[in-house]
Amino acid sequence: MSDEKIYNPLDKKNLGESVEKALLERPAQAMPIDKSFEGAGIYVIYYSGDFPAYRPIAAKNKRKDPKQPIYVGKAIPSGGRKGARDLEESAGSVLYTRLSEHAESIELVKNLDIKDFTCRYLVVDDIWIPLGETLLITKFNPLWNAVVEGFGNHDPGKGRYEGKRPNWDTVHPGRAWAAKCQPSAKSEKQILKDIEDFFLKGKE
Repeated sequence: MSDEKIYNPLDKKNLGESVEKALLERPAQAMPIDKSFEGAGIYVIYYSGDFPAYRPIAAKNKRKDPKQPIYVGKAIPSGGRKGARDLEESAGSVLYTRLSEHAESIELVKNLDIKDFTCRYLVVDDIWIPLGETLLITKFNPLWNAVVEGFGNHDPGKGRYEGKRPNWDTVHPGRAWAAKCQPSAKSEKQILKDIEDFFLKGKE
């Protein structure tokens, strides 16, 4: 007789999967989000446009029911990374603000159209945000998390532009602060080849 594994609903993986399920059951919304809301949480961003390198993703993302995120992220309250926040303190509108920042980044570039992007988001209790994000990234391996990195980066500030330009800004130029950074370690051609290889590997 084989031993059956006992299901524990409070196991952290099962709890994380319940957060993931709650997020993915929400309807996709156009970007930018038109109404502000309070809370921290997790989100996925989908692309359905005609940028040539992203065709394998766009093919999976019908506007009303997209399936393959191009990016997964989280928004946690100020002080959350250092554990310095009062758990009873309001998170503010950090999730809405983060999604608005992403929409602004997309709107600044010439080879992407914000009309081709949708998102799903979920306001989540702080403690489950990192776990939910990790499971979503593991499940979907989103392109902008894995290869075209730097979409979520902020302006490093005056005197800190000696760092390398993110891959995302090399493929999608338009953010003024990124133009001040040093050239990426890879050329646009090399990054586009990495994207092609990424999709080919996914077919294996």
